[in-house]
Amino acid sequence: MIDPAKIYEWHAHIYYDAESRPRAAQLREWIEEKFTVRMGRWHDVPVGPHPTAMYQVAFAPDQFATLAPFIAMNRMGLTVLLHPEAGRPRDDHTLHATWMGAILPLSTAMLPEVDRPA
Repeated sequence: MIDPAKIYEWHAHIYYDAESRPRAAQLREWIEEKFTVRMGRWHDVPVGPHPTAMYQVAFAPDQFATLAPFIAMNRMGLTVLLHPEAGRPRDDHTLHATWMGAILPLSTAMLPEVDRPA
């Protein structure tokens, strides 16, 4: 059993392409207006384990109950990877992740097993 208290942050990766970028921009604007989050840069090319363009939304665990449903209801068909940050990057991006929309193939080999002491 894994204690959810180990989650120190959540990340939502909002994926887009040239056609869907305006919708991604609208969702980003709404999130910034309504929530206290750290918005990542726009990555118009694949970066890290992510197979396509995306930006990241980082937020505290106490925001999950309102932000995750907001994204689910307002993602306008965009694909979203929602995952905890709990010190095990590979597991956090795979075993503990939730997808909204299509499940995209991540390059998980580049993700370390552990990034923080348990």
